[in-house]
Amino acid sequence: MALKKPAGMDECIYFTNRTIGPGSAMAWVLRKECPKCKKDVLIKPSTKSGKPDKKSPIYVCKSCRYEEKNEDVENDLILNVEYRCPHCGSEGETTSEYKRNVFEGIPSYVFECQKCHKKIGLTKKLKEAKKKRKEEDSDEE
Repeated sequence: MALKKPAGMDECIYFTNRTIGPGSAMAWVLRKECPKCKKDVLIKPSTKSGKPDKKSPIYVCKSCRYEEKNEDVENDLILNVEYRCPHCGSEGETTSEYKRNVFEGIPSYVFECQKCHKKIGLTKKLKEAKKKRKEEDSDEE
């Protein structure tokens, strides 16, 4: 399948490289190409200080100034994942929708192992599953 890896962080909206128990995952979301000019990518418009405005309701093309709403852009984005499964140990590549779903009680980007078909979640940093926390609390007592 050979996923296209980003050359730098400027090409990505999201990037992470995580260990998941005995497994690992590297995930990224490439910026959407401008549907009008197809020369550049859509980015958040800059504020007066020159930094991207994260709260802006639109994305803008640097070349042709084409604008598109956040919802439209984010619905078209794809999460690319290169992983080693924590369940079966197999390595693979897959894609998933760029949308957080609740997985084991935590908002996560969820993808499925191509070999054992178990779901794997990419959580925010330092988040632990609620099931594990309950087990740890009972061990401390």
